[in-house]
Amino acid sequence: MDESTRTAADNYSPLTLAFIGDGVYDLLVRDYLVRQANRPVGELNQRKVTLVKCESQAAFARLLQPVLTERETAVYKRGRNAAPKCTPKHGSVADYHSATGLEALFGYLHLNGEQERIRLLFDMIIEETKKSL
Repeated sequence: MDESTRTAADNYSPLTLAFIGDGVYDLLVRDYLVRQANRPVGELNQRKVTLVKCESQAAFARLLQPVLTERETAVYKRGRNAAPKCTPKHGSVADYHSATGLEALFGYLHLNGEQERIRLLFDMIIEETKKSL
């Protein structure tokens, strides 16, 4: 996509982008985990939590930043700088904001139909996760 082209997704608030992006990211994680092995649901959920908690998402956001386009970086920053009404139960406020930025990015890409880009970024996250296991 041309960096200067505005899309319909640009009209959504960053928290709305994060709302849908949270679902997109969560589904990617669940799909990945189920395809790895047929495990008990409790174990799947435990593994899922390690990938979706705000500390992990903040680390993944830092990992992805060097490969983001200007537009993607702007969307991430809009999400990160948004002021959610809730505060994190676990993790720092900074991590929570970074995680919101990552979710906004995934939501933005999803609404723009950029499934290949979502898959590329998610694959980078998974590769990093495999290194730390």
